[in-house]
Amino acid sequence: MAKKPKLSKNQQRQVARNRHKRMDLEKPAAAEGTGHLGEQQSGRVISRFGKHAIVEDSSLSLHKCHIRRTIDSVVCGDHVLFRASESKEERDRGIIEVVLDRKSTLTRPDFYDGVKPIASNIDQIIVVSAILPALSLHIIDRYLVACEHAEISPLIVINKIELLGDEQRAGVEKDLQLYKDIGYRVLLLSCQTNEGFDKLSEQLLDKVSVFVGQSGVGKSSIVNRLLPDADEAIGDVSENSGLGQHTTTASKLMHFTQGGELIDSPGVREFGLWHLDADTVTRGFIEFRDYLGGCKFSDCKHQNDPGCLITEAVKEGKISEQRYHSYLKIIETLAQNRPAYAKG
Repeated sequence: MAKKPKLSKNQQRQVARNRHKRMDLEKPAAAEGTGHLGEQQSGRVISRFGKHAIVEDSSLSLHKCHIRRTIDSVVCGDHVLFRASESKEERDRGIIEVVLDRKSTLTRPDFYDGVKPIASNIDQIIVVSAILPALSLHIIDRYLVACEHAEISPLIVINKIELLGDEQRAGVEKDLQLYKDIGYRVLLLSCQTNEGFDKLSEQLLDKVSVFVGQSGVGKSSIVNRLLPDADEAIGDVSENSGLGQHTTTASKLMHFTQGGELIDSPGVREFGLWHLDADTVTRGFIEFRDYLGGCKFSDCKHQNDPGCLITEAVKEGKISEQRYHSYLKIIETLAQNRPAYAKG
């Protein structure tokens, strides 16, 4: 993957000056050939496709916008400064001039493009799993590592809970208790009986959330229950973009009626971890952190190394044996799943 040329200090200063100039809301700079554009205003990117984006203004109106070439990236969830088109001509679009600082950025590894941002300004990640065909705690652990790496709070949701008998449910609750013990939020859910939906709605209130999980765990059913008009909202974005059904595979931001927002994107539904190094994965297991730096050897791999505080904590029952074996499995598969260009 080709690297961008490094800017000189003078070039960096000029880019910074240009950015601050565009952020001056009272004195927006007029550019040649932009007579159809209105004054600069604040907005939110609710969909991104190719070199264009849909921006929502403070009145919730949608605007098709070009993106300035000087902007490195624009993703769903970005707060921006933009100028809307005041022309009725289809070819005349608005323009995004500045992407404001992001409080969080969700990225994903791409085998062709490396690590790329896919959504921003997210408050929480809803990690959805299900008890059928089988509840996989290892998959949950992988998502939690990704959440910790992104520094975005996770909520673990176990769907299809109505399929469990009393004894099976007690076993699942026991398995999930280990996550509660180390500080994670866990919620049991059923689209059939509505169990857990009131609690889930409370967790979504006034927050920007994304749902992640493997195929078949019921993410779509949950979203459709929370957003019964989701298809209509997607259609509005699609019609406004002028790209028809192509936008159905693009990221999109939708509003919950009770408050809060959902970013739905193909890129955030599943995570790969091959772009992370072993130390990052280790820190992704939050119960390990109290022991890091205290091992006998500074290059401890936390496996069969003598004097390892983490393996000692596992033996003493202070760290879950299940979580530790899940950690070892992730470490083992990092190099196997890493693309050739990233191994060098």
